[in-house]
Amino acid sequence: MATAKGYEDLSKVPDGIGSKKEKKELILNAFVITSPGHLAPGLWTHPRNQTTEYKKLKFWTDLAQRLDKANFHALFIADVLGGYDVYRGPANMGPAIPSGAQFPINDPLYAVPAMAAVTRNLVFGITASTTYDLPYSLARRFSTVDHLADGRVAWNIVTSYLDSAARNLGLNTQVEHDERYRIADEYMDVVYKLWEGSWRDDAVVQDIKKHQYAVPERVRQIHHKGKYFNVPGPHLCEPSPQRTPLLFQAGASKSGREFGAKHAEAIFIGGQVPEKVRPSVDAIRELAKEKYGRDPRHIKLIAGMNIIVAETDEAAHAKRDELLSYGDKEGALALFGGWTGIDLSTYSDDEDFRFTGLPAIQSIVNGWASTVPGSDNLKWNKSRIVEYLILGGMHAKIVGSPITVVDELERWVEVADVDGFNLPHITNPGSFEDIIDFVIPELQKRGLFRTEVEKEGATAREAYLGSSWLLEDHPGRKFRWHAEEEVPRYAEDSSA
Repeated sequence: MATAKGYEDLSKVPDGIGSKKEKKELILNAFVITSPGHLAPGLWTHPRNQTTEYKKLKFWTDLAQRLDKANFHALFIADVLGGYDVYRGPANMGPAIPSGAQFPINDPLYAVPAMAAVTRNLVFGITASTTYDLPYSLARRFSTVDHLADGRVAWNIVTSYLDSAARNLGLNTQVEHDERYRIADEYMDVVYKLWEGSWRDDAVVQDIKKHQYAVPERVRQIHHKGKYFNVPGPHLCEPSPQRTPLLFQAGASKSGREFGAKHAEAIFIGGQVPEKVRPSVDAIRELAKEKYGRDPRHIKLIAGMNIIVAETDEAAHAKRDELLSYGDKEGALALFGGWTGIDLSTYSDDEDFRFTGLPAIQSIVNGWASTVPGSDNLKWNKSRIVEYLILGGMHAKIVGSPITVVDELERWVEVADVDGFNLPHITNPGSFEDIIDFVIPELQKRGLFRTEVEKEGATAREAYLGSSWLLEDHPGRKFRWHAEEEVPRYAEDSSA
């Protein structure tokens, strides 16, 4: 049984499986997007896919209930603010549109209250950008949804990466990469002040006799004046169950890693084999501890993993081949163009990109060629790239029986020291149905996944870290306005 803390407590290995070494109980998140296609372009046409219903609340409430019943920890919803228009570009959406490759796309936030209303424990991780959303309005939206979802909300913090988004949001091109993270760092100070330091813990009294909903002296302006933002406050919303939503982040660059080590409570990481992922895991934990004084186990490291599973290895590989037949080549190359900024239409179909003269492509493809299982000595031309991307994008992939899949997941945990997995779909709900039917029972058999939750209705942060509030070693905690204080301690320190 999992505890409220969830993943620090360990269960013993069942008899007969290796030694008596103790194991983590894993975090499992379902990874989706509010669009016909996410990481499998063209698969919206598959009979087991219902993503053409992404516009209907019932699609989302059915999915949420299915995941909640299976004890998934979170439904993590990706988002983009522009189209994938690099391939055959510039500014050409033509290849992406037929395949439904993350276009059209709806806002991920609005379905959350409906999904929360029909579930009890599932957490909802919502992607929002620090580059194009103002902190004052974003803080309000997340407080509102945290209230309506009884605290089961997480914010996946992104700085955005598409030039098409920048052009449509008033810029000629993207803000420079490292500058986006400098903006994001100040952004976090603003939202911490709003969420943690604008309303005192005891501000809301709801005193009918005094006709007083809240005490005016216990609500304050934040008076933030920085390089990028001037926000007087106060926060428009009273404190929600978590105050600050649980904080997700993904960023592999040096700036992204620094930001995550400072602010994130769960970080999503990518890689093809656990041996290559382990250095990133160790580096993030070391940075969090040494530079920011955080307990490295207060950051959960979640690896992206595509799973194609069936009763046997042979059936799983046949399923993979059948799924691949529905893929859309142009859509896959459109996604690649958006993710990398590289237009592969300018290269021949036979060119082996391991040896091309362009360092950016060569670096990406050689990384795959050296780590993707089964690709030794294969030519990495356009067709090979397409085949790799169509079923789950750039994430690692496991194809096999329940035992094969869970053996590999267990190896990832042991070698990379990750705390769980972010599981994209190739078909939705088909992929999640397969994971629930085949993978979760095998994980539970080995003591690697919870069979029930310890606390019904726990907040997002309780489910991941055992506390509804930011932990003491988190940098946002210093902004908290406690009941006994005239002003938050950070405000006293800044005025001294």
